[in-house]
Amino acid sequence: QVQLVESGGGLVQAGDSLRLTCAASESTFSDYAMAWFRQAPGTAREFVAAVSRSGVGTYYADSVKDRFAISRDNTKYTGQLQMNSLKPEDTAVYYCALSLTAYASDPRRFRLENEYDWWGQGTQVTVSS
Repeated sequence: QVQLVESGGGLVQAGDSLRLTCAASESTFSDYAMAWFRQAPGTAREFVAAVSRSGVGTYYADSVKDRFAISRDNTKYTGQLQMNSLKPEDTAVYYCALSLTAYASDPRRFRLENEYDWWGQGTQVTVSS
């Protein structure tokens, strides 16, 4: 069983930046595609960004493209989400997740919750206006 632990969330003002980190417990980390999802109160969980196993391919929701950057370090079993120019609508619990079945050959699958096998507990991000 893979354990994922997110960190780096907090309370910031609009326009500020935050960097989230996801730490995995397994050396098989590089076997998985990795993604970040988020869930705001009263809404469904939504895709934010994903990165391929090698770290070369990255994919973003339109709402965060050009503001957020996803990356990973397979030597340290960690993934990161750099969030810049934060907006109040970015307020949510952010989750990292790993997928064995999503591949760059069909990027649409990166955006689907049911493609992900392991999830972290989430970290709260609150952006005040």
